Amino acid sequence: MHAKSKAQQMAAGAALSAKRGDRKASSLKGASKSMFRSMSEAELHEMAATRQKGKPSHTSKS
Repeated sequence: MHAKSKAQQMAAGAALSAKRGDRKASSLKGASKSMFRSMSEAELHEMAATRQKGKPSHTSKS
């Protein structure tokens, strides 16, 4: 699954960093915390590696 926005891609990167032990999991908030708990390292890597070019900053929740 690829990131749909820059914010989602950045949250996945933060969660991936915590999964790998480069960052404390307790420092995560919001979407990155949820991603850390529910996604595998491979899924997070795929989402974090998504190119940002042409992506909106944020997407609506609807």
